[in-house]
Amino acid sequence: MLEQSKIDKITSDLLGSIRLNKSFMIWMGFLGVSLFVCLGAYVKQLTDGLVVTGLGDYVSWGMYLSNFVFFVATSLIGMLISAILGLSGAKWAAPLARIAEIIALAFAAVAGLVIVSDMGRPDRLLNVFIHGRVQSPIVWDITVVTGYVLISALFLYIPLIPDLKICSEKLDKIPPFQRKIYKILSLNWNGTLEQEKLLKQSTRMLAILIIPVAMAIHTVTSWLFASTPRAGWDSTIMGPYFVTGAFVSGSAAVIIAMYFYRKNYKLQDYITDFHFDKMGKLLVLVSLIYLYFNLNEYMVPGYKMKKFDAIHLNNLFIGGHAVMFWMVQIFGLIIPIILLLFKKMRKPLPMLLIGIAVLIGAWFKRYIIVIPTMEHPFLPIQNVPLHFKVYTPTGIEILVSIAPLILVLIIITLLSKVIPIIPIHETIEQLEEKH
Repeated sequence: MLEQSKIDKITSDLLGSIRLNKSFMIWMGFLGVSLFVCLGAYVKQLTDGLVVTGLGDYVSWGMYLSNFVFFVATSLIGMLISAILGLSGAKWAAPLARIAEIIALAFAAVAGLVIVSDMGRPDRLLNVFIHGRVQSPIVWDITVVTGYVLISALFLYIPLIPDLKICSEKLDKIPPFQRKIYKILSLNWNGTLEQEKLLKQSTRMLAILIIPVAMAIHTVTSWLFASTPRAGWDSTIMGPYFVTGAFVSGSAAVIIAMYFYRKNYKLQDYITDFHFDKMGKLLVLVSLIYLYFNLNEYMVPGYKMKKFDAIHLNNLFIGGHAVMFWMVQIFGLIIPIILLLFKKMRKPLPMLLIGIAVLIGAWFKRYIIVIPTMEHPFLPIQNVPLHFKVYTPTGIEILVSIAPLILVLIIITLLSKVIPIIPIHETIEQLEEKH
């Protein structure tokens, strides 16, 4: 058994983040004002219609759909870290599991709202539930997104139960109502052998269940594209291509969160250089798989070179979207892979910079998937204004697209202030096993 002083230190260290301070208030104030401005832009869109955006008859999917694909993708990281690595026995990932679950829940919950921003008549959203048909991929998408949010919430909550008990007992500077909420949510946890067994069984069951649901959420999203004959989307690899891309963006998001949690909450003893090294290797692995699918995406149609595939590839490689395309491939994928092969680049600060580059590249990759294909339909575009032919997002559209990201940051920040970022119960348990 560990000494009580050691247990008390771990508990104190990991509960240290659950407090309100000046920096938290400033950060939340900044996010609140920013969200208010973005919501003002959405009200303008809601009042005047989608005419205030760059969307039109031909490019009817723009930044909003790129945002949706990106948010759904990043949410898959909870499944990768907590489920796949957890079931495979990778104990090094245990301190990062809750970070991944918070990110997964935040991005998945907001992904549904991103779809609403793309609707000119959001009041008709209920029609999807009332009159939805099983043949519609939109119905499938809403079903799996909702299911994934619920399972992600359970996956965050159930392993958290022992820590909620610790919070109710050890946090002495919180309001009485908050202590009572912790106590209620801890479900009379006493740490008995029966409770421990039930907790582990429930967590394992959720880990197994969340894998097919997480695979489905992004596979169904890919079907929204692949079920059309458009050049650039008409491919059978879209499902696994989207899933592996999701692991890349999700891993980058976790790396960024790791750095800020470690620095702001003084968790250097719990989120160590070893964890950054492991996450760097994981990012290299998923990036290499994603690079393979990228080669497939362009090499196969390039070899056959059908007429409309040729137009699409020409636009990407040397045409109007060439600069963005090559920057995404080089700075968002190839260079990060090369850099992360060196151990000195798998340190916290270099990993932060690489993670930011990969995450930005991941968003623009979704933009590249959506927009160029929409700009080149099979039928020729004739007798229409120039802005119908070339998509350019408006200021209103950009602000509305930023709103979901701000909302994700608000959710992550609030969750980080009410629950321990690193699992206390599991950390103590692992140290006792080693001891």
